[in-house]
Amino acid sequence: MQIFKNPDFDFVRYRWQAMALSLAVILAGAIAVAVRGMPIGIEFSGGTLVIVQFDQAPSDQQVRSALGRAIPGGGENSVVQRYGPPEQRQVMIRVREVGAESGSALSQTADTVVRALKEANLGNFTVVGTEIVGPIVGSELTRKGILATTFALAGILAYIAVRFQFSFAVGAVVATIHDVLITLSFLAFFRYDLSLNVIAAILTMTGYSVNDTIVIFDRVRERSRDMRRDTLDHVVNVAVNQTLGRTVLTAGTALMSILALFLFGGEVLHGFAFTLLVGVITGTYSTVYIAVAIVSFWPRRGPTRAPAAPPAPQPSGRSRSKARNSRAS
Repeated sequence: MQIFKNPDFDFVRYRWQAMALSLAVILAGAIAVAVRGMPIGIEFSGGTLVIVQFDQAPSDQQVRSALGRAIPGGGENSVVQRYGPPEQRQVMIRVREVGAESGSALSQTADTVVRALKEANLGNFTVVGTEIVGPIVGSELTRKGILATTFALAGILAYIAVRFQFSFAVGAVVATIHDVLITLSFLAFFRYDLSLNVIAAILTMTGYSVNDTIVIFDRVRERSRDMRRDTLDHVVNVAVNQTLGRTVLTAGTALMSILALFLFGGEVLHGFAFTLLVGVITGTYSTVYIAVAIVSFWPRRGPTRAPAAPPAPQPSGRSRSKARNSRAS
């Protein structure tokens, strides 16, 4: 299926503008995290999550007031938000720091939340789900999540450095870090929790982005052999244009599947699908504008095609005569 017929877009021309846009988004995300903090799932922070469904939905302030009277530091250590479709009247209550991690102490906070809601006379409700994670488990999951991301980036750097050149490896790793930072920025903007599902989506998105980058890098390497007299910027533009149809098809089909998961997958998968949605878009963008831009900045390696040798000077008549005499003798 041919989408573009002989495309000739100058992608390298806009690399500085693309980098400025990416930097602006990353800085905005850093400011959002500094001002409002990064929402952390209870898998990493440790805590208790209780989902309740009311017959008549109370306001969020009423729920917070009920928790504040029953839980020490309830206003600061608890998060109340709507959960699921509005017609289901569900509220998710998350309380940080459950305390001890053994025995019946794990369920005390959940029991306290339920008791506080009953004492506040907020109406009839049903506990839909409960999740409890101790602080030790949360710290261990945090460490493993950081290690998984770090090892993934190190493996990418090593593989591409061996498979291609070191400049290609640097471009791929910079683009991957860019994708992670952009995705975290959007998670901070839209207040999605950084949970295990989100970490899994980030690693999945990283693999997708690197695969897309390697396809273009392979074409850049092929064109570099055939176009040794051309500048590296021109070689990169040709390679990106030649793989543009494949890139659009791959990203388009992936986005349709992820969009269906985001719209119809339910509340539990919202963060996972949203992360993949942002990751596929930024991964495609970073492959074209970040990874290949880093490679284009690098000094070009390898020999260039040697110019055609000038014709040998023709010997004069006297020289030809001397040469014939010497051969005859």
